[in-house]
Amino acid sequence: MQMTLNVQATEDRHFKMANRDKGKELEEEIYDKVVDLTEYAKRQRWWNRLFGKNSGPVAEKYSVATQIAIGGVSGWCAGYLFQKVGKVAATSVGGGLLLLQIANNSGYIQVDWKRVEKDVNKAKKQLKKGTNQAGPELNTFMEKTQEFVKKNIVVTSGFIGGFLLGLAS
Repeated sequence: MQMTLNVQATEDRHFKMANRDKGKELEEEIYDKVVDLTEYAKRQRWWNRLFGKNSGPVAEKYSVATQIAIGGVSGWCAGYLFQKVGKVAATSVGGGLLLLQIANNSGYIQVDWKRVEKDVNKAKKQLKKGTNQAGPELNTFMEKTQEFVKKNIVVTSGFIGGFLLGLAS
């Protein structure tokens, strides 16, 4: 009886070890397929047109999950701060305009509306002249931004998602 139990326990251990080995082999096989898939995607023309030949230095140092986590956490922090600062700024501007309107109606302030209209029209003319041509600084900034996003697409997408979550919280 005891010999039968020992034989059965030994068989169970061999079965468990075989299953562990199969599990490790399966994990390695899945990992290899995922790596092959990423390499395949990088060789495609649409991937190279959209993201460039290299996904950047960040992609070489950290795993995709780490990049998404870093981008998501930093995006959430930025979105949360943007939300709080935006509320304070909106309250300040709105309160200031309200106080100016109350002061105007009470007679503490006299507004020269003709002068305001003249200044607004002058500003409109200047804006119309300047809208046709964008400054070279703006073009350079946009090119650098596009290059950064292409090289760090995973971190950027994590940041955008985190930023939206930070705004919502």
